[in-house]
This record gives sequence, structure tokens and C-alpha cells, in this order.
Amino acid sequence: MATVIDGKAFAQQLRNDLKDEVTALKAEHGLTPGLAVVLVGEDPASQVYVRNKARQTVEVGMQSFEHRLDADTDQQTLLDLIEQLNDDDAVHGILVQLPLPGHIDESRVINAVSHDKDVDGFHLINVGRLNTDGGGVVPCTPLGSLMMLKSQLGDLSGLHAVVLGRSNIVGKPMAALLLQANCTVTVAHSRTRDLESLCRSADILVAAVGRPRMVPGDWIKPGATVIDVGINRIEEDGKTRLVGDVDHASAEPVAGAITPVPGGVGPMTIACLLHNTVQQARRIAGISED
Repeated sequence: MATVIDGKAFAQQLRNDLKDEVTALKAEHGLTPGLAVVLVGEDPASQVYVRNKARQTVEVGMQSFEHRLDADTDQQTLLDLIEQLNDDDAVHGILVQLPLPGHIDESRVINAVSHDKDVDGFHLINVGRLNTDGGGVVPCTPLGSLMMLKSQLGDLSGLHAVVLGRSNIVGKPMAALLLQANCTVTVAHSRTRDLESLCRSADILVAAVGRPRMVPGDWIKPGATVIDVGINRIEEDGKTRLVGDVDHASAEPVAGAITPVPGGVGPMTIACLLHNTVQQARRIAGISED
């Protein structure tokens, strides 16, 4: 039976460490990291997410700046706000909550954020650095996944990692991080042939395709470590349930370790957002880590 990787506990420990780090930055350097979150529109899921981010930001001792704009806000108004935040010395991280309304160009907005304050890791400069020199800001979900993998397995060198999904947000940066960790990496997608056999060859399987319970237990190599990034809402037995891209019930008896849904990768995403903000505050202020 697989070890269930407790993302909630892992995220709580990371936040505890960040709280200590923020306390030290305040005491030793007079620096309080600040995170600005911009929400356009009233999407219920986004509102809950933004509220959780603000609460956890304050809990670790950082400054939280919220900017809520109407759904019909024009693109230039949003770009003007981002420019103001880029120039605000109290702000070290800027997150524009996605998705944006259809009349706004997401790519234009993402790249309007200063790459030094892009704590999502979506700016083209940060994407380029991740795939070349390994620097820059790393997207939060892949970063959290890598932290849990290293905690579970230690050195990842030589392991075969299969990443299901090639999105810019998870799949591609996850593959880049695993390459940096000296894994042999295969990226699979909807056109991949013989996906079942490929998955069964993986020492590490990262599922990030957005298809409920797509990966059954007999696709998993015995003893493999499974990171389930999927968060899918389904109707089952008259109830709405959150399930991953992996069929947890059949995978757990086969895998060596597995993240649950919910309570696995999800909690790490916000914790890594706070981590990125603290790191950017250090970089902007020229304060090295001891």
C-alpha cells in the first residue's frame, strides 16, 4: 500500500519556515515582503482562491494587497494598475488571477508584470531562464511537486519521470525541473502512442491532464511515486466530488507513494507562491540567503 504524501502538512511546514524567515527579514533588514493580487471579475472559484491567498499571506507576516476590478474593466486600466504595482517598492510579488475575462489578452497582461515581481513564473523571461540556466521564478505547482518528490525520494538522479500533460503552467515547467534534477524525462500528451506502457515504465509519474481518473492502477509501475496534479469536479452518487487525474482507489495499492486529491499538490501551490514572494523580496533588496 502506497505512502500517502500529505500536501497539507508539507505546506504547513513550509509556511512555518517562511514565517520564521519573514520575521528575520523584518528584524535584521527592516524588510516586509509584500504580495499584490489582482482579481478581475467575480468568478466564485477565483474569489475563494484569492481570499485564501490573502489569509495565508498575512499569517506568515507578509503584507497583502488586494485589487478587485469589475469584469468589464478594460485592458488598459488593468495594464495601468500593473505598472503602478511594478513601481511600488512595498510590492515584491504580483499575481494576476487567471482566467481573465475574454476581452483581455492574458499573454499581454502576464508579460506586463515585471519579471522580478512575477511570482507565478509565467513571464517569458522566467520561462526562458527555467529552461536554460535554471534561474528565475519557478511556477508554483511544479515547484511544490518537486519539493514533495525530493522529500519522499531524496536524490532523483537517474529516475525515469513521465509527465502527463504539456501545459505551460504545469507540464512543461515540471519537465524542466525534473531534467534539472537529473531525471530522464518523457512528456506525454493526447497524441502519445501506447500511453499505458509508457506510464508503466515510470519511476515518477506526474499526472496533469485535467481528465478525471484517467490513470488507473494497472498503468502504474509497482513502487512508483505518483504526483496527481489534477483537480476535477465530478457528480457522483448525487454529490459533487473533487478527484484527481489518477484513480486513487486502484493506484494506491500499487504505487510506492501518491498524493491525494484534495490535500496533495493543491495546498503546496499557495505555499510556494508565498515562498516565491519571499525569494523575490530578497533578490530585489539584494539580501542573500544565509
